[in-house]
Amino acid sequence: MRRKDKEITNVNDKVAIISKCKVCRLGLSENNYPYIIPMNYGYTYINEKLTLFFHGAKEGRKIEIIKTNNNACFEIDCDTKLIVAEKPFNYGYEFKSIIGFGKIIFLETNEEKTNGLNKLMKQLTEKEIEYSFTEEELNRVCVYKMEVEEFTGKQKILNKEN
Repeated sequence: MRRKDKEITNVNDKVAIISKCKVCRLGLSENNYPYIIPMNYGYTYINEKLTLFFHGAKEGRKIEIIKTNNNACFEIDCDTKLIVAEKPFNYGYEFKSIIGFGKIIFLETNEEKTNGLNKLMKQLTEKEIEYSFTEEELNRVCVYKMEVEEFTGKQKILNKEN
């Protein structure tokens, strides 16, 4: 990372940002062109391993890209705030962000899908509820995970009163 003064090095601080944010931009590559999709997500951080969970339609461009190239990146950000200054070039933006890389894996069993969907629901609702899903519901949706190989955190805080 170029700006070491903005780097978040403590893994617990990075996981706290992942826990707080609600939208993840998933970056894929198709024929050397980027394809970025904003998505809701869930996550686990177990034994120093970050895993992100996603769901969506069983077909479409995103799914076709993943089938041919499951390498992916992601970006998550929150706590954004424009800081106004007297002169335009002195404006700034506060933020906290996480960027990482890994591989996408489709979840196949109903148990895996249920687990992934429950991680998504926990992130969305901020509630520890274990939902159950019928086989028909699970068959209608594609659930997949990203096994994150590396991730970094960055923040810029201009207004220390936050």
